[in-house]
Amino acid sequence: MTNVSQRIEQTNTVTIQGLIINTVLCTFKFLAGILGSSAAMVADAVHSLSDSLTDIVVLASVRLSGRPADKDHAYGHGRFETLATLLIALALAAVGAKILYNGVLAILSLTEGKPIARPHAIALIMALVSIAVKEWLYRYTLNVAKLTDSRLLEANAWHHRSDAMSSVGTLLGISGAYFLGNKWTVLDPLAAIVVSFFIFQAAWQIFKDAISELLEQSLGEQTEEEITLLCKNIPGVQGAHNIKTRKIGSRRAIEMHVYLADDLTLAAAHAITEQMEQQLLKRFGEDSFITIHPEPVSLKTK
Repeated sequence: MTNVSQRIEQTNTVTIQGLIINTVLCTFKFLAGILGSSAAMVADAVHSLSDSLTDIVVLASVRLSGRPADKDHAYGHGRFETLATLLIALALAAVGAKILYNGVLAILSLTEGKPIARPHAIALIMALVSIAVKEWLYRYTLNVAKLTDSRLLEANAWHHRSDAMSSVGTLLGISGAYFLGNKWTVLDPLAAIVVSFFIFQAAWQIFKDAISELLEQSLGEQTEEEITLLCKNIPGVQGAHNIKTRKIGSRRAIEMHVYLADDLTLAAAHAITEQMEQQLLKRFGEDSFITIHPEPVSLKTK
């Protein structure tokens, strides 16, 4: 686990780098799509543009979610990060819908006797470049997301991956249309349609995870069992129960009751719960919210 300042710095660094790369890539894709007569490449450029916009959303949300707790937000501002993740999912879905719409329109125009222009080599080359760049950016961003335990960055990484997948579909469509001749130009918009469904799938997974967090889904049975075991290994702890967990942005909130010996002084009970808290903070991050309620062990059998 990294500390809060390191996490913000790492998140900002990878996102700013992604924003610069996406902006440059988007520009060249638009040029390649227009000059290369490729509808799939233009659709791919729109996808890259959406990546740039979501990078801006990430930067804004990190700044907001990193603000300390205040009178109106006792648990901090972590929900801004969850909300931003939800917005990225919706942006992905919108991009998928736009690509699907444009692909269908192109195919319908072909059935009406309007020819689809055969793409040029420049579009083919740009698709290859895009795949390499966006796959690298996906892996880089996902690595930082795991390091910082940021679901927001993970969602943004998948936005990069969806762009790479979009470029793979674009490459296949452009290749077919370019190498097989004018009779196969329909492969270009068909590829765009196939790509849109991959984008919908990624958007749904991100959306589902964000909604679960907003609805305060628990961290899961396995995590709660780990918490129980960790606490029971602290000398003086004779049991743990009523464990409640949730995520607030990238931070975890843990509430629990523990059984201690009846004859402990208040100071001794405090020392034990303080040791438990430090162990939980070490395991789940120093910015976690930990609430421990001690109870006399005699209540355990009642």
